[in-house]
Amino acid sequence: LALVSDAGTPTISDPGFKLVRDCRELGLEVIAIPGPCAFVAALAASGLPTDHFEFAGFVPIKSGKRRQVLLSALSCAHTTIWYESPHRILKTLAELAELNPTVTVSVARELTKTHEESLRGPVCSVLATLNDRSGRPKGEFVLMLNPNISSTREAAP
Repeated sequence: LALVSDAGTPTISDPGFKLVRDCRELGLEVIAIPGPCAFVAALAASGLPTDHFEFAGFVPIKSGKRRQVLLSALSCAHTTIWYESPHRILKTLAELAELNPTVTVSVARELTKTHEESLRGPVCSVLATLNDRSGRPKGEFVLMLNPNISSTREAAP
């Protein structure tokens, strides 16, 4: 049996883990073959600290829970990483900017694909860069922040 995905490493923030869990419960051997994983690739290229980080899956959709999660990440001593949809990235960045306008974020999208992009800088600058574009953001996003890294520089590709 093989579990293959065209969207990064299977079972990382997707339901593939259920198949792996069931196989293990049946006593089947599970072997992972390393492949691309968006959050690991994004973190490696972000310039944010990588010695201690938390991958937190997707940013919560409901505003109360999202705000709570963002506030918690802003009080951590490590890098926090989420996936975010193109439909919610601007809203999430705006809320983060409201909570801490100078926190440095790194936002990456479409990693290992033709339209790969990575922005890094104060959340307000990254948000402005994305807002200045015509149309809605496209692609799946990786959002990273470390509250101990502040910057006044503009968003840099």
